[in-house]
Order: sequence, then C-alpha cells, then structure tokens
Amino acid sequence: MSKEIESLLNLGPKSTEWLVDVGVTTLDDLKKIGPVEAYWRVKQAGYNASLNLLYALAGAVSNTHWNKLSQDEKHRMMIELDAREQQARMQQ
Repeated sequence: MSKEIESLLNLGPKSTEWLVDVGVTTLDDLKKIGPVEAYWRVKQAGYNASLNLLYALAGAVSNTHWNKLSQDEKHRMMIELDAREQQARMQQ
C-alpha cells in the first residue's frame, strides 16, 4: 500500500492540498508522474508554488530532506522543467 501524500517528508498542509487538487494523493501517484510533472500541474492549477516545492517533491520520492539534494539533481530537474514548459508552449 502506498503512503498517503500527507505523510511524506518535506510536504506540509498547503503543498499537500495543492497536490491533492491536481490528483496526486499517494507516493505511487507522485512516483508515476515524477516530481517535475507534479510541480508543473500545481503551477498550471494557478498555485503560487516556488521551486522549493519541486525540490520537496524530489526529496519526498527519495525520502530525503529537500535541502540535501545535490546541485546536479536540482540542475537536472530545472532542465526537465524547461523542456516541459517548451512542450506546453508548442502545444498552444
């Protein structure tokens, strides 16, 4: 059984509310779409999420505090996020 999103490391009440609103309710949901896509969906839903949410999501997947993520991991996610934004612009 997958952990509920509310019980994951790094995620507080506001971020879990946002995630539930975009359909991410369990760790399995988050793993399935990945931290970047989950962050993207939260942003597209109109929530004022900072990049700290992206890092928190990545940390939640690996059960690591978000500020312990390497600069390489953060950079990789930024590249993936940029590609996701470009994909969205092309679909408009």
